[in-house]
Amino acid sequence: MKVDRIIFATGNFDKMKEIQMILDDLGLEIQSMKEAGVNIEIVEDGKTFEENARIKAEAIADELKKRGVNAVVLADDSGLEIDYLNKEPGIYSARYLGENTSYSIKNANLIERLAGVPDEKRTARFVCAIAAVFPDGKTFDTKAAIEGRIGYEEKGNNGFGYDPIFYLPEYGKYSAELTPEEKNRISHRGKALNEMKKVLKMEL
Repeated sequence: MKVDRIIFATGNFDKMKEIQMILDDLGLEIQSMKEAGVNIEIVEDGKTFEENARIKAEAIADELKKRGVNAVVLADDSGLEIDYLNKEPGIYSARYLGENTSYSIKNANLIERLAGVPDEKRTARFVCAIAAVFPDGKTFDTKAAIEGRIGYEEKGNNGFGYDPIFYLPEYGKYSAELTPEEKNRISHRGKALNEMKKVLKMEL
């Protein structure tokens, strides 16, 4: 299938850096929706990560179709599930305590809510679902997770979002202490994107 680029449904600069690193060898230009000039309101009213990823991808694909743009649209929905907090913040991770609240405040709040909770009950995971919509209407989905636990303080400068409080016992590091290469290899988004890359290579 002939497409001229991949457009990813995000305006998050840090996320785009990760995406471009992983998809770089596809030989296609990879743009954020902002770079593609798409600025539409999308209501993420799905009940799962998969539903929200699909809602975003389909909304942008519809907009691009009106403009005659021949691109594959990718969208992800990802978040943090903390078992002790009934899998909060979950699909509301980006909107937890308000969309414009800094992650240092969000992270501090979650650590405070887990005060006194022992290591074995601080289990958590990052989940990422990715949806792809092709110009001919074909759709594909991938999903991946990474298991860990919530730490007692923020650590590391390499990540963003909840990375500084997400501890990976297997690696003895917080997610924000991983190098970009390590993170892309083992993270929820890295694994889901690499699975999606296999789909793209078959379909394009």
